[in-house]
Amino acid sequence: MASRSFVPDADASLSFSAEAFEIQRLFATPFLVAPVNEYEALNEALTRTILRRSAVSPGVVRSNAGGWQSSDDFQDWGGAEGAALLEAGRRLADSVTAVDTDKGLAGGGPAWKINAWANLNLNGHANHAHHHPAAFWSGVYWVDAGDDPDIDQCGGEFEMHDPRGILPAFYAPQLRYAIPGCLSAGQADFFFPRTGVMVLFPSWLVHAVRPYVGGRRRISIAFNLSV
Repeated sequence: MASRSFVPDADASLSFSAEAFEIQRLFATPFLVAPVNEYEALNEALTRTILRRSAVSPGVVRSNAGGWQSSDDFQDWGGAEGAALLEAGRRLADSVTAVDTDKGLAGGGPAWKINAWANLNLNGHANHAHHHPAAFWSGVYWVDAGDDPDIDQCGGEFEMHDPRGILPAFYAPQLRYAIPGCLSAGQADFFFPRTGVMVLFPSWLVHAVRPYVGGRRRISIAFNLSV
């Protein structure tokens, strides 16, 4: 049987084999989106704990532009619910980590060290672009994402910068790689925070939070996993 052809242009004089044609997406960057089941009671307890802490602690200023951010010792005062959340993040990281040994890759992560912090944001608050040095995985869990982005124009998108830098967009910014997963090359991708959802990503990935303009308070917990 003669092989079929892949013809990118009907007027082209040459064609390509449809059976052998492939697009390989190299150098992928993992970004895990993990909704937590039955999060309501968990979030109620976490909200109480974080609000109590914010009432007695002035917080710190790091990447945050406005809002309240705790010191990175949430693992010490987050209570049973905080410990359960961080353990879930640890298990999630284990499921997508391998250790390179002299016998090959071994599934599962190491004995992670963890540090975590809580965030409270109101209208106009944001986070400048940054990364998390001295860590392998980083994550965020939204205890309360505030206004619903599907209904309200509330901003506050979690912004991830292309780790390849601006090079793909530097030569001809009007051009795009018309391949799923490649359209944002040289630019940024966005995730709209949702209550009860955890995201996990490499700590070297430069990220930011765009200004939140919602009417309701937003509460989140961020963490790092290191060795």
